[in-house]
Amino acid sequence: MKKLQFDFLPDKENNTLTIKREFAAERQLVWDCYTKEELLNQWFAPKPFTTKTKSMEFKNGGHWHYAMVDPEGNEHWGYTEYYDIDPIDHYRTSDAFCDSEGTINQDLPKAKWYVAFNDKGENTIVTTVVTYNSLNDLETIINMGMREGMMATLEKLDELLVSLKK
Repeated sequence: MKKLQFDFLPDKENNTLTIKREFAAERQLVWDCYTKEELLNQWFAPKPFTTKTKSMEFKNGGHWHYAMVDPEGNEHWGYTEYYDIDPIDHYRTSDAFCDSEGTINQDLPKAKWYVAFNDKGENTIVTTVVTYNSLNDLETIINMGMREGMMATLEKLDELLVSLKK
């Protein structure tokens, strides 16, 4: 199997992180994996974590309230708000850490995400641009292991795509 593109590009001048990742699947399937609760729950956390959704509405003005659960059962909650959705092309979100009730943790960085889906032959390139409020927020996320976490998470999506294409 040929190596799939993975770029992780911090831009400290603009407080952004650009992640480009190629998937061996057509764009509609990759879009579905990013936007449907039952599929997100199967891949959206780095191994050995699992994902559980408390509530989700993928629509403009909608949200996703979820937890990444470690092997000991500890829950790490996130809250994503969706806007500017253009099906199978792109969407934007605001993203924050929170608790199980959805109360935003003001001590951890919040971010704006732009997620775009493009064809590359039979494959799909997902370009994610994450914008933080400050350089300190960007560095905090990088130091929390964002690169390694994204690599491990997106490898789980690779595995899910293989199983869905069978």
